[in-house]
Amino acid sequence: MGEKPIWEQIGSSFVQHYYQLFDTDRTQLGAIYIDASCLTWEGQQFQGKAAIVEKLSTLPFLKIAHSITAQDHQPTPDSCIMSMVVGQLKTDDDQVLGFQYMFLLKNYRNAWVCTNKFFRLALHNL
Repeated sequence: MGEKPIWEQIGSSFVQHYYQLFDTDRTQLGAIYIDASCLTWEGQQFQGKAAIVEKLSTLPFLKIAHSITAQDHQPTPDSCIMSMVVGQLKTDDDQVLGFQYMFLLKNYRNAWVCTNKFFRLALHNL
């Protein structure tokens, strides 16, 4: 099997970097956003680097660990990369929960940044 396409390499590297930062020091996530970036977190919308970092760094838990189950990456017609991530997360002493993340990555000033992101917990009403 040959080498992965460049968009898969970039997407996978970004995902690995993102979750390493998220799990260790969420305040450092500002470097991956720009002022035009948007986040939808469980239906709440945030726009701009400062608003996104504030939301992520003030989430109500001390510890978090993500386990990635699958990730898919696609190139877009405008030279961006769309990434879909599913997995499980554990915060503090809470139960393990499933999640989905969608990232839109754009090359901005020779660095890949996240311009759009969606997050949802995989909760089911039984």
